[in-house]
Amino acid sequence: MDQNVENKLTAKDIQPTAMRLLVLDYLLQQDSAITLTGLEKGLYPADRITIYRTLKTFEDRGIIHSIEDGSGATKYAICKEECSIAGHHDLHVHFYCNNCKNTICLPKTNIPEVELPSNFAPLEYSLVVKGICPDCLK
Repeated sequence: MDQNVENKLTAKDIQPTAMRLLVLDYLLQQDSAITLTGLEKGLYPADRITIYRTLKTFEDRGIIHSIEDGSGATKYAICKEECSIAGHHDLHVHFYCNNCKNTICLPKTNIPEVELPSNFAPLEYSLVVKGICPDCLK
């Protein structure tokens, strides 16, 4: 594990415990968003509750964001550097592949601005596009 993983944690004021280092290192190696169950399998025999608490800490501190892609399981992916404890600032589209079931962040594809009536107060934006990913189209 390289020093970069520990630096990412300390930069967000997170104590770099062994489990936090393992979880972050594993997340950084993923090409697509991953579920708690996927993390649990990848980090076996790690404790599910400890992994969940780690994910919650990471999300609260702006290291990861959660994605509800309609598959029934929350998925997690690494945030851009701009995210912090003050909030997530990486509003982007997520792509869910109907074939391989992967959810991929598309950070260069912004969520279009939505005009709501003035009496609505949006708290969160999410956009998931479903289809077939480039790997499955091959």
